[in-house]
Amino acid sequence: MSPPELSMDLPVIDLDVFLNNPIDSPEVQAECKKAADALITYGALVLHDSRVSEQDNETFLDLLEDYFAQPEEVLKKDERPELSYQVGVTLENTEKPKCAVDEPCLNVIRRLAPSERPLDISGHQPDPKCRFFWRMGETAPNTQFPSLNADNIVPQAPHIKERWTPAMNKWGTSMKNAVEGLARMAAVGMGLDANTFVDAGRYGPHLLAPTASDLVKYGAKDTILAGFHTDLNFLTIHGRSRYPGLHIWARNTGKRIAVKIPAGRNYLLVQAGKQLEYLSGGLVKAGYHEVVVNERTLETIAMRKEKFPDRPLIRISSTFFWHLSSDFDLAPIPSLAAKAKEVRQKMIELGWDEGEEVSYPPIKVGEQVQNELKHIALMWWDISSMLECFLGYLKWNFIDHFGATERFAFMADCKQFKAEPGRLEKLKLNGRKIKEFTVTE
Repeated sequence: MSPPELSMDLPVIDLDVFLNNPIDSPEVQAECKKAADALITYGALVLHDSRVSEQDNETFLDLLEDYFAQPEEVLKKDERPELSYQVGVTLENTEKPKCAVDEPCLNVIRRLAPSERPLDISGHQPDPKCRFFWRMGETAPNTQFPSLNADNIVPQAPHIKERWTPAMNKWGTSMKNAVEGLARMAAVGMGLDANTFVDAGRYGPHLLAPTASDLVKYGAKDTILAGFHTDLNFLTIHGRSRYPGLHIWARNTGKRIAVKIPAGRNYLLVQAGKQLEYLSGGLVKAGYHEVVVNERTLETIAMRKEKFPDRPLIRISSTFFWHLSSDFDLAPIPSLAAKAKEVRQKMIELGWDEGEEVSYPPIKVGEQVQNELKHIALMWWDISSMLECFLGYLKWNFIDHFGATERFAFMADCKQFKAEPGRLEKLKLNGRKIKEFTVTE
């Protein structure tokens, strides 16, 4: 039996139904089920929230264009690499797409038809995008992960400073309220208490996280602005960008979808992240996406040059990352994990290949985030981890070269160790046994 043909149009979920009716009403229950099914089936959906103001988004985009139009030496003052870039600015050519060297991710690409694959990221070049992280939400009273919960950085340029905090907080609050509403709907639709997810994320280091791509420097067709990847957080929500270019791969379609948020106001795009995949035991899969310069991007560049000749040609993404609390114990919810196994078996019977089954061992959310940041070159490896990798590498190669009567299972926590120049290059370990062999002299 062939896999079912799914629509390439993402489901539209109406948050207003949830906000304006009793939670046990048939209308709310149906819309919540629709939201949960959308995340399970596609890993993405379009959310309608009448509270969202398109003018707030426009004000936000203007501010970020002005900010990133400043010289690099000015932007660099807002950079905090010692905090793994989790507040302030990240300059272009810093963040690397994890999928360029991550074997499970490369397997996802291999399973796609050639015509549906992302643009080639095998060169593992850093993304030519900048980013700014602005924390939104309650500060955790105590945390094991202070660098993930640091205070915000406010740019000091006179034409930016006074506008910054009000505009960022206003748009960030709209995005946060919308995505938390959806989190409640998804919980209800999955048979959980409405506050299951939002309680787990009460002290999450939520981030208003706009990216910026200079389309004067990087405006050629097929330029990769953000390489094929998933997001490490729980849910990602996007407002409308002025420039097209976002492609997503909705689960179970095998198709690349050029995102088109419905015309008019009050619509947002939501994608599942790794934390939701983890907590659901794989019932919901994190959504893959990329940002590239395509034909529609070029058309918009030409239009903006003509209509707004005095505005910077910078593509700003209106993005918000909603996180679980850093100190939350991340492990699959049993009822969701059981459902995930049922769904996986059904997909196998239908002939749909989702690759090897993934395990989700218990871990603190903060550790999960730190592990992901190391993969994308935003967090330095600590000395003990580097030493463990290096000694393991030497032992492994010594046994390989000289031979011994020994069965050796090499296990490491190094996970795709990608060192800077002068350090061990591209020792790729997957956090599980990667080499087991018997050698006889």
